Amino acid sequence: MKSPVRILMVGEGAIAAIHMQALGHVPAARVVAVAGGDEHNTRRFAETWGIERVFTDYAHALEASGVDAVILATPSPLHARQAEQAIDAGKHVLCEIPMSLNLVDAERMTARAREASTVAMVAHTRRFNAPHREMKRRLRAGEFHLQHLVSETYFLRRENLNMQGEPRGWTDHLLWHHACHSVDLFAWLLDDDELSGWGSQGPLHSELGIAMDMNIGLRATDGTLATLALSFNNHGPFGGFYRYIGEENTLLAYRDELKDHEGNVVPLSTPGFHAQDAEFVTAIIEERAPEASFSSCLPTMRILDKLSHHMM
Repeated sequence: MKSPVRILMVGEGAIAAIHMQALGHVPAARVVAVAGGDEHNTRRFAETWGIERVFTDYAHALEASGVDAVILATPSPLHARQAEQAIDAGKHVLCEIPMSLNLVDAERMTARAREASTVAMVAHTRRFNAPHREMKRRLRAGEFHLQHLVSETYFLRRENLNMQGEPRGWTDHLLWHHACHSVDLFAWLLDDDELSGWGSQGPLHSELGIAMDMNIGLRATDGTLATLALSFNNHGPFGGFYRYIGEENTLLAYRDELKDHEGNVVPLSTPGFHAQDAEFVTAIIEERAPEASFSSCLPTMRILDKLSHHMM
């Protein structure tokens, strides 16, 4: 197709703003409309980012906005249904993780996208973060032999607030959202769709009804290990921290920065969100399957599904 790719941003929160920042570095993309759940916040978002058309009805936005693609930056429970609505409307889809909250929905979404021959991609940003791409390059080149990936994910979520400290209308989840990042990363790094896993969770929050702490162990078919520690009880610092323990070295990754065990910064290239959103737009223009397609993300959903049924 000819550029620019006209995009409908769905959601008016923090993740939607991060996508807007990233798309500012993608000349072939233009966000022409936004659809949000709160009219005041959606109009404020549109004004901030110079978006022409504003909708509070997602179905109407799909019909009336004249877009080629949608980016779903909405609450996790909405992803599956909204992705299918977009596919049925003939739109390309970039869906924030998790693509769904269960395996059945993920499999149905994937089948529907395949039948429609649409570009359907999951925002598995870790696959695009420069530190992890560099580590995968080293693994493939035989420059680094991974023995143990240690992933730490920390937030303070004792109240149901979003990234901006505002009340959230849905409940986040350590397994289906935050562990999803690291499980997918480990499988992608090693090109291994047959990971084995086990895990345990701490007490449920008395009001939110979710586990506030969790640990997960993964083992690749070649014996390489991954250990995931996750908490909504941590006072900081916040985010996802990765320790690559290898035969040659130990390296530390945080967001788009990579350091060796002595604290020396490894020079890297494009920030992850920029590369991710550019890949979505480029795949549409080139009429090809994107990295992190729905189908390539199904193995991660299968692992999460197994963990959800066997969590101690």
